[in-house]
Amino acid sequence: MSAVQPNVLWISASPSFGRFDRPLIRYLSHQTSVAQWEYFQNPDEPSCLEIPLVLLHDYLKSCSKPIHLIGHGVSGLLALLYARQHPERVKSLTLLAVGVQPAIDWQSHYYAMCHLLPCTRQVILAKMVRSLFGHQEKYSTQALIGLLEQDLNTSPSPHSLYQQTSIPSAQVSVPLLVCGSKDDLIIDPTALEGWQAFLKESDRIWECPSGHHFFHYYQPQLVGRQILKFWQSRSPEPNILEVPAH
Repeated sequence: MSAVQPNVLWISASPSFGRFDRPLIRYLSHQTSVAQWEYFQNPDEPSCLEIPLVLLHDYLKSCSKPIHLIGHGVSGLLALLYARQHPERVKSLTLLAVGVQPAIDWQSHYYAMCHLLPCTRQVILAKMVRSLFGHQEKYSTQALIGLLEQDLNTSPSPHSLYQQTSIPSAQVSVPLLVCGSKDDLIIDPTALEGWQAFLKESDRIWECPSGHHFFHYYQPQLVGRQILKFWQSRSPEPNILEVPAH
């Protein structure tokens, strides 16, 4: 931990998807201090969320004040579970592509398709590429299939071919912003809207007009402006700059 505590901590539990986070991290870093916490699952470790939660807590215990947490997909799920366990250490929580049933992620869709479709692994992963990113050229599809295969091996997603895990929906005590995309087939608008039943007065739901599951990669400025507005509306801070004009 550096001597100066960052204002924001970006949770990254899917290292193979890191390139899709960078544009938004870069945008937010121009307005405030952002640190990135990464978890790389060892191939010999069981795929579970308990280990990264303990390691994340070890990191955040050295922070002198609460911090804004943000994460996409299973990284957002990890941030959500941490905020439930240690709300005193979390200033706000921003979830990207995390539905009201927070354990649902692209891997849960993938394993469901494995059970339903008599297809090879490569065919199913190609279908997942279209669901996650929209139509892609053949070369791009193959490269993205490689990233999905890496994520199946390195992400702490709690799902497997033999078990689908569910985590109960619940309210969190910290201020919450939930963001999704209108054309996301993994966390669709219905899954996003389901959060309404658990929102407090300080909480917000926002939908990006396009961008599929990785909308924050395709629309970093649009998403970033919403996040900055949310942080400033909760408690204006001198260390977070005003939202840039369009």
